[in-house]
Amino acid sequence: MKGKVILILLLFIVLFLAGTYTYSFREPPGEKNTESQHTSPPSQEATEEKNNKVMNIALFGIDTGREKHEAAHSDAIMIVTVDHIYKKIKLSSLMRDTYVDIAGRGKTKLNMAYAIGGPELAVRTINENFNMDIQHYATVDFVGLSKIVDALDGVEVDIKRNEIQEINKYMEEVAKIKKEKPTPLQKPGKQLLNGNQAVAYARIRNVGEGDFDRSERQKNVLTALVQKIQERDISKYPQFAASLLPYVQTNMSGTDIIHLGVDLYKLGISDMDWYRFPLYGYCKGEIINKVWYLTTDLQVTSDHLYQYIYNDIKIEPLKSSF
Repeated sequence: MKGKVILILLLFIVLFLAGTYTYSFREPPGEKNTESQHTSPPSQEATEEKNNKVMNIALFGIDTGREKHEAAHSDAIMIVTVDHIYKKIKLSSLMRDTYVDIAGRGKTKLNMAYAIGGPELAVRTINENFNMDIQHYATVDFVGLSKIVDALDGVEVDIKRNEIQEINKYMEEVAKIKKEKPTPLQKPGKQLLNGNQAVAYARIRNVGEGDFDRSERQKNVLTALVQKIQERDISKYPQFAASLLPYVQTNMSGTDIIHLGVDLYKLGISDMDWYRFPLYGYCKGEIINKVWYLTTDLQVTSDHLYQYIYNDIKIEPLKSSF
């Protein structure tokens, strides 16, 4: 059984690298604080020592360009952490509308960095605004994610009635690119979604609390993916994982990915966790120059991120919703 769990985790990493930016929220077994721990930035020596035992990778899920010839935006921005100290995989979601400084552009939304300068500028922007030192990235677009879901023969998700219209609207874009006929949903309830439908569901942001609720839908897709993966023959995992790589753009070499898999196997990692930044109560929506942004004290949010990634501490949000 342990061998199966490890193989599933190895496949998870490939899926995460392939941009399956879907995750679940669980309280970690480690320490949790109810007050913000605003501290001075760690010294370079301390950060280097931590980085020897923690590997961080930036993950970007991109759209296909909102208008013809427009550059793609990173609508999903995550950091995946392989933590050798606490022996777990951590996923940190960074809200795409966060108001940050982008080199050469000034203050704007975090997801604009990818549109302006691709993954290199996007990684630099994360590092400079959140006091990180990330070297590796991986990217997938909506079409790639759709094909990954199709490779698993679809996922089963419980759809709410007020989500149907949005799903049917979003699925047309990806289906058109894939030269497929979209299959509209007709009713709510638990049902099997194909790749186009699952991507559309994960993209909904006009129902509920926008991007905050969208992460909950992404979690639902992951849960369904996990169930499908567990049902597969273990011997098919390497072939299946290899079939996903063509959908990925990354600066990680094949050797890098193999070493990552070996590390996970040696560590026997069996725990995964997720958190979203900035936290509820530490951010607010503001209109600046007629544009809506999610503003936060970047130093405070950087401290929260550091505590989570390096010390396995979740700072408690000040509110339960936005």
